[in-house]
Amino acid sequence: MQKALLIFFSSFMFSFVALAQSQDQGDARFHGYGTYGLRYHNFGVGAGIEYFFVDKFALMPSFTFVFPQVGNESNFSADLRYYVSEGPSQLYFMAGYSQTWQNTQPDGVGTRRNSKGANMGVGAYIRITDGVGLSTEFRFQSPLPREVGFRVGFAFPL
Repeated sequence: MQKALLIFFSSFMFSFVALAQSQDQGDARFHGYGTYGLRYHNFGVGAGIEYFFVDKFALMPSFTFVFPQVGNESNFSADLRYYVSEGPSQLYFMAGYSQTWQNTQPDGVGTRRNSKGANMGVGAYIRITDGVGLSTEFRFQSPLPREVGFRVGFAFPL
């Protein structure tokens, strides 16, 4: 956990050298976010890097640690995003691959479940300053536990 925090804060400090926030080919953003699931009411934290491989299209792999009431859970997602607007407030639609790992026992030993599936949703990136933006997303994930939820966090251009 300490390494993850160190990486997050290091990326945060380096992000202030970025001057532009656009959707042009070759641009990238680091995302740090929190999640909340509407079905099971579980919180989580995660991070990812968004890379624009073509204008208005981005790939974003991300990893999330979820904190259920019992056991532990983590999720990897690789999303394709299509931005439909430009400017300080940018709306996008996303779809992608998702894989979830769960352990339903409190002591770490027990029933392990690995499920794969898809996710889809809609989100927005809102520029706050040239070095920081607000990232929001509403998404559905098909792997168990089949959760609908929100992601809210900050994005930093690289």
